[in-house]
Amino acid sequence: MSEGELARWDDGDDRLGQEMAELVGRLSDDDVDRETRGRLLGRLARLLAASARRAGAAGVARGRWLTEVVADIAPRIPVRDLETLRAHHEGLTGEALADSVVRAAQRATTGVGAAGGALAAIEFTAPPLLLSAPAQIVAETVVVATIEVKLIAELHEVYGIQVPGSGAARGAVFLQLWAQQRGFDPLKPGSVTAALGVAAKTGLRKRLMRTLGRHLTTMGPFLTGAVAGGALNRTATRRLADSVRTDLRRTIGAPSSRPPIDDRSADDRPA
Repeated sequence: MSEGELARWDDGDDRLGQEMAELVGRLSDDDVDRETRGRLLGRLARLLAASARRAGAAGVARGRWLTEVVADIAPRIPVRDLETLRAHHEGLTGEALADSVVRAAQRATTGVGAAGGALAAIEFTAPPLLLSAPAQIVAETVVVATIEVKLIAELHEVYGIQVPGSGAARGAVFLQLWAQQRGFDPLKPGSVTAALGVAAKTGLRKRLMRTLGRHLTTMGPFLTGAVAGGALNRTATRRLADSVRTDLRRTIGAPSSRPPIDDRSADDRPA
């Protein structure tokens, strides 16, 4: 974006950004029912479309607008501390708590993928370009990225690895860790920065565009995208969590690998 475009984002879209953050926060809950999730995702898509019009075609086409949106929204989503996580996950600790946090994030991204795929099937389009992508798919990308950034932050809480800095600085670090698909290494703090500079935003933009491209592949007729969207998001979130947890275990000196967790719902597990 040009300086003028960024100024319009800062001055004119703060309330829009806050409303979008509130919607994303609600969508990040894994227990939202399907109807509510679809309604919230549709509302977010309309807000994103309004924001994109303000940003202008050039910023949208290059992915810079999408990067600014996620960089603005993700740090606004509350991250639960260890005590709160334990309270929300039946008092679990250690690896069992991490497993439960990952399963919850998977349920959330699966649900968003199913809702986004179903909505996109109604607005089927072919060219894999941001300008021609259905707004629902862009909304799905924003929500999934934010859920996964929150997941990374909360896994650091579970493993007791503190990322230094204020809320905004920590948010910038977790965004970079999401873009790099890894955990924070206190021995190499220079690998991430407390602010999103040019290089960090470039990495974030590339990761977002890859995520968007994955979601675009779920578009199809007869709601086939709903199934594909949910499955792809579930797998991608699990892969991210495995990578981050391997890094965090290494940092605390724990074994770097464990047997795969059973991430099926209770209804899908054998008696």
